[in-house]
Amino acid sequence: MRPLVAIVGRPNVGKSSFFNRICGKRISIVDDIAGVTRDRIYGDAEWCGTYFTLVDTGGLDFDNDGEMNRNILSQARIAIDLANVILFFVDGKEGLTSSDRQVGEYLMKNAQKDVILVVNKLDNNETDNFYDFYELGFDRVFPISAEQAKGLGDLLDEIVVSLKKDKSLELDKREDTKIAIVGKPNAGKSSLINKLLNEDRLVVTSIAGTTRDAIDTPFRYNGKEYTLIDTAGMRKKSVIEKQSIEQYSIIRTLDAIRRADIVVVMIDVASGITEQDIKIAGFVHEQKKPSIILLNKWDLVEDKDDKTINKYVNKLKEDLKFMDYFVPLFISVKTGQRLAKLMTEVERVLSNSAKRITTGQLNDILQSALLLKQPPSKNGQRLKIYYATQASISPPSFVLFVNDKELMHFSYLRYIENTIRKAVDFSGTPINIVVKNRSEKEDTI
Repeated sequence: MRPLVAIVGRPNVGKSSFFNRICGKRISIVDDIAGVTRDRIYGDAEWCGTYFTLVDTGGLDFDNDGEMNRNILSQARIAIDLANVILFFVDGKEGLTSSDRQVGEYLMKNAQKDVILVVNKLDNNETDNFYDFYELGFDRVFPISAEQAKGLGDLLDEIVVSLKKDKSLELDKREDTKIAIVGKPNAGKSSLINKLLNEDRLVVTSIAGTTRDAIDTPFRYNGKEYTLIDTAGMRKKSVIEKQSIEQYSIIRTLDAIRRADIVVVMIDVASGITEQDIKIAGFVHEQKKPSIILLNKWDLVEDKDDKTINKYVNKLKEDLKFMDYFVPLFISVKTGQRLAKLMTEVERVLSNSAKRITTGQLNDILQSALLLKQPPSKNGQRLKIYYATQASISPPSFVLFVNDKELMHFSYLRYIENTIRKAVDFSGTPINIVVKNRSEKEDTI
């Protein structure tokens, strides 16, 4: 694991703006509404050859006893416990507050590690309130403006100095496989990740839509490095307010799908397979991502017998005709039923996505397809397929060289894809077939 640098402080002091600035992209949602960040949010960072992981946390409010706030405090405390260095953020414009004092007292008592006090929002190098923060009792105080990118170099230098004190830390780059967990609100995505990690890493409550950010969490399985990406639940457009934070969350979820190596589409099977579930799966398919259809809450499905799974699989076959390569897995996160199979299936589907077919084997498959079903013709001219080759993997992509690509009908292309799938196991992954024109001087297969 890379060393962890936790960003903590009361709500709305600019923690997420700093996090996004240092990580180089908008990972955390930034909004002027206090309390937007709820979970621990991870992002990789590098400064002068030193690699570390920044952890953004929800705002600490010790006076709020609501369920959500208790979870936010719990997440922040875990981040503080796990961190190698803590950045204690305060608002230099607003000045020292009683909430800042509460956070400072908590860190003094409980954080047995380096704490750097960061006075943010000093966009014009204001000093009116700056020196008041020394009352908190921390030796290292750094004035910055995350918004204006002022003072960041000095702060990052100090972070590196603190990290290099511990010679046991791993400061090099980390390669991993990204697994995005997507689905409607309250399908059990965060609970699944917590179960896999065997810890309460993400906020889990009975309130639908608790997760708003796409949250990256490092994970190791069978000696391999993975990143689990928990995402916001995707609701219908009609129920999402324009310009709402939830709209940003959906954009973040779609971005998580695009950057993932494999996507787990999570469905609350106890509530039935809905149109929105199919739309989410459709987006994953459009992005050409390998995937697993994870049907959660199987323990809540009533009147099950040995044919119940077949009934649900048949419904999926009907609803997911556009991605008939889907891999279903029926689980219960709550009871752990069949959960052990998930990572096995993830590795199998990833292996299928990275599979290569030799040109000879591929053309043997294609020749068999041509013998069983003649290519289409149009206006007296028949399609000729000269040969095929595999161009790339993840997803597996093939190129067909033909006499005239305008003669290729989509139904025949689908037939060729199905023939390839019958010969080679590409379950769980889309395959891409590109048709290109080639001179008729070439020999046909």
